[in-house]
Amino acid sequence: MRRDAESLAERLRWARERSFVGRAEELAMFRQALSGVVDAPAVIYVHGPGGVGKSTLLRRFADESRTAGRPVVEVNGRLIDPSPAGLEAEVAGADPDAVLLIDAFEHCQGLEGWLRDRFLPGLSTRNLVVLAGREGPSSTWSADLAWREVLAVMPLGDLDPYEAAQLLELRDLTPALREQVLGFAGGHPLALSLAASIAESGEGSSWAPTPDVLTRLLSQMVGDVPSPVHRLALEVAAHAMTTTEGLLRAMVGPERSAEMFTWLRRLPIADWGRQGMFLHDLVSDAIDADLRWRDPQGYKEMHRRLGHVLLEQARTAPADEALIAIRELTYLKRYGPMGEYFQMRREGDFHEDTLRPGDHDAIHRLVTEAEGPQSAVIADFWLKKQPEAFWIYRDSVTGEPAAFMTWLRVTRPGADELAIDPILDQAWEHTQRTSTMRPGQHLMLARFFVYPPAYGGISPVQHLMQLRICTDWIRSDGLAWSLMISPLPDLWEPLMHHLGHTRISELPWPNGYTYALFACDWRETPLSVWFERTQPGALTETGPAPATSVPVTTLARADFTTAVRAALRDWHREDDLAANPLRQTTMLTSRPGYSAERAVEMLRDLLTDVVDDLRTEPRAAKLHRVIATTYFHRVPTQMAAAERLGLPYSTYRRHLQSAHERLGEALWRRESTGQPAASPLHENESQLSTHR
Repeated sequence: MRRDAESLAERLRWARERSFVGRAEELAMFRQALSGVVDAPAVIYVHGPGGVGKSTLLRRFADESRTAGRPVVEVNGRLIDPSPAGLEAEVAGADPDAVLLIDAFEHCQGLEGWLRDRFLPGLSTRNLVVLAGREGPSSTWSADLAWREVLAVMPLGDLDPYEAAQLLELRDLTPALREQVLGFAGGHPLALSLAASIAESGEGSSWAPTPDVLTRLLSQMVGDVPSPVHRLALEVAAHAMTTTEGLLRAMVGPERSAEMFTWLRRLPIADWGRQGMFLHDLVSDAIDADLRWRDPQGYKEMHRRLGHVLLEQARTAPADEALIAIRELTYLKRYGPMGEYFQMRREGDFHEDTLRPGDHDAIHRLVTEAEGPQSAVIADFWLKKQPEAFWIYRDSVTGEPAAFMTWLRVTRPGADELAIDPILDQAWEHTQRTSTMRPGQHLMLARFFVYPPAYGGISPVQHLMQLRICTDWIRSDGLAWSLMISPLPDLWEPLMHHLGHTRISELPWPNGYTYALFACDWRETPLSVWFERTQPGALTETGPAPATSVPVTTLARADFTTAVRAALRDWHREDDLAANPLRQTTMLTSRPGYSAERAVEMLRDLLTDVVDDLRTEPRAAKLHRVIATTYFHRVPTQMAAAERLGLPYSTYRRHLQSAHERLGEALWRRESTGQPAASPLHENESQLSTHR
């Protein structure tokens, strides 16, 4: 059995060697380094644009190393935690003779200084290291005379015309098709491979070297997949950060998920690592853009379903994998209107850590620099009271604190806490006035976001802080309120609104900033509802829908009331909601963008909006909590809803009846008159003053 396995490995190695063309100088340099001759480089830094063949070259380096009897450690920078600990975990226990190959280094480029100054000098003199990424090495390497002696920089460009022709000779193409493919792709290895794949199938009829043609080429690849299930699997893989068989099981069904994962892995545009499989960036971008243009509604539905699958993964992942799962989930935000807050082009310069002995002085210095001495007094106070609330963001090169966040957990603040911290005082006053917490519940206050070089702004450090906060939003038990502070509220308000947080107060500070406080009551916005609302919504710019004749259902008042109650009951049941007669009532069909395909989604939005209207009127706010808990929180029975709300069952039933009447009246007014779905308070709402 072992000889068979070795024989297969040998066959694969020889197949790769036969299909490998060009890069003679690069191979010669690597072989020299592998041999360990005097003056040979100890570190090789390969860099070049996407699709130029860096990964292919590293696979050849791996084969060369194994042939020479050297163990190989392969790391994909896209798939690791971009921190010193993350990279060290990948290479833990490596042999002193190992060849370390780090591909896709651009995804953790911020680790470059730490690698140069800390990690690489600690390796064995017999180790050989190859880094490969899109960016070239920083000038710091060449400025250090010691590194200039042991580092070889290997820029990788397109194949020359002879090498490109050699690559195409391995494909089943006629001379005419080879000329067309060469004319289109030039010497770019990925474009050559993609174009040749299409041309081999008989569809490569004409080529022109423009980005638009590349997009059409990739669209043809999507069109050539064997079945709609294959198409969906390909689109999911292009949209997600990484793809696993488990993810496909949820998206395409258990019957064919293994088959689809195997098919994807065999594609020439796919690669994989410990976290899963992924498509080449250029290809995934083109496939994703094609689907968005070709089928906007299908694109949105795929995005929504994928988001819910990743949300469940984030909720249930083991604690040590939680941030990875949250990173996968928030990756989807890059596609929507809030994408500017999530487009982190560079990671790895900083990494998250807990508070360590000796960090107090650094925190005092950072907060004094960013906010002034008054904030420093408050930070010092919380360091003594809640040291576990401090998350430190360390410079990956030096290990020193460069930023910190204070993420306070509060059940009932003490008088000393309210006296020293006016932000907490404002937060507590708002929660007490609006909706007090019940036993077992807590609020979380993001009290400090301190990174002096980009204070209050969008930055990679702020992104790491967002991942930590999102983790607690999704995974915390008993979270009643979350509150966020910002010195630049106009910058962050669109994202805060998108995430269900409302600006509740402002506080001028001696440093010249006016700090705004944003708040969200999670009991009124259960996670499932919150996540639906934070989906990107319209992912494409579309003009107004053309006027069409839409069938409209006319209901008697009694039937309408029955349908409203059924829609609330079936809010989580898509099939039942799809059969509800409200889908074709005037109040829904008159909404902009209505279509039969979107009717269920729009009915959910309408119900949610009308329930939310209750929250804006103080005397109706408790009605809102009753109806949101009953229908949006997935409680098993009304008795359980009453218990969760802390109400006697008889009182709960009266409130629920009042809420049903209020919603029915509001929706009927919209249906019959076209007026907004708000209505005057019912007289029977006065009973709310006697009970919670």
